[in-house]
Amino acid sequence: NCILWGNFVKLRDEVLSELGESISGRILQVACVYGDFTPSVAARLAPDSRFDVVDVAQVQLENVSKKIKNFENVILHRQDSTRLEFEDNVFDQVVVFFLLHEQPLEVRRETVREAIRVVKPGGKVIFTDYHRPGVLNPFRYIMAPVLMTLEPFAMDMWNHEITDWIPAEVTVRSVQKTEFFGGLYQKVVVTR
Repeated sequence: NCILWGNFVKLRDEVLSELGESISGRILQVACVYGDFTPSVAARLAPDSRFDVVDVAQVQLENVSKKIKNFENVILHRQDSTRLEFEDNVFDQVVVFFLLHEQPLEVRRETVREAIRVVKPGGKVIFTDYHRPGVLNPFRYIMAPVLMTLEPFAMDMWNHEITDWIPAEVTVRSVQKTEFFGGLYQKVVVTR
């Protein structure tokens, strides 16, 4: 929450709202998330739903497994976001929460491609990440040196739209973008 300037709960709740009050079908979370993000999603799962969570780091999976031990329909997988081991068109919704800013350009492109590949036609991919804040937002001037020092790939989020990384050959039905905290954060919902 401190890293996100107190905005974690708002951003988490925005994603939860997008997923729905009762989440049915098959859901994928690409990469583990700190805090209570994963258990908050799991708490909304309908009894017949399935929630898959992938991460490349075993330690992250071990950490999240403690948080979701009371949820039977959550399955953890050690996988690379650029080479998901799922078939095409299997998920109703995919969530990518604050992962893209941690990845170099080619890895980020492949993560976006994979997230869209595994979602069903008509399904949603929900990306939440950094965004270039407006010129009047003082955090624009605070965050630029912080991100350049601690998160070297994050400035790509300021200089490009998430939709720039959707492969040209992929057709999407719609894209909805919402900005938060004076534009420092964004939620982009891609409907396939």
